[in-house]
Amino acid sequence: MKLSRRGVLAAAAAIVATGPVLAAPPRVVKIPREWLPTEINVNEALAPGQIHVRIAQNRLYWTLGNGRAIRYVVALGAAGRNFTGTAQVARKAEWPAWTPTANMIRQEPAVYGPYSGGLPGGHARNPLGSRALYLYQNGRDTYYRIHGTPQPWTMGRKFSSGCVRLINEHVEDLYDRVPIGTTVVVI
Repeated sequence: MKLSRRGVLAAAAAIVATGPVLAAPPRVVKIPREWLPTEINVNEALAPGQIHVRIAQNRLYWTLGNGRAIRYVVALGAAGRNFTGTAQVARKAEWPAWTPTANMIRQEPAVYGPYSGGLPGGHARNPLGSRALYLYQNGRDTYYRIHGTPQPWTMGRKFSSGCVRLINEHVEDLYDRVPIGTTVVVI
């Protein structure tokens, strides 16, 4: 077999192009029944069409009115990393691109530094998953998101850098329900 420069370059390009695909097979995760979105009773005083996140419970609630809400299990950030307060959904995106914030890179350069140039939507390592709701406060981006994740096994844990993560299928359900301008309360 005769090697040529063109053949070696083509083989190298093929390896680089397929690298992430070959790197790790998809992880199959069985979702526990208690993690499925569930319609439940809540405080009747909660206005319909709002998102309420309870950090201590790792739960997100989409209020329906008449004392009902849909409950989702979520992953949140470690203590001191979560947004708290009231915000509005000012933007929505399907398969959003992601770039770590300067603060994320500063706090954990080994983890986030390699991604400082960002990742396109749909990339296997993009932590925003299939959908994102962008939280703004007083017209300014908080840099916190409610988003999907390629790591569904993290639900119910303090795992993220502060964003609210849902299983991709669950964030897709929520995304379809939530209009721009929706109030989000995180406590």
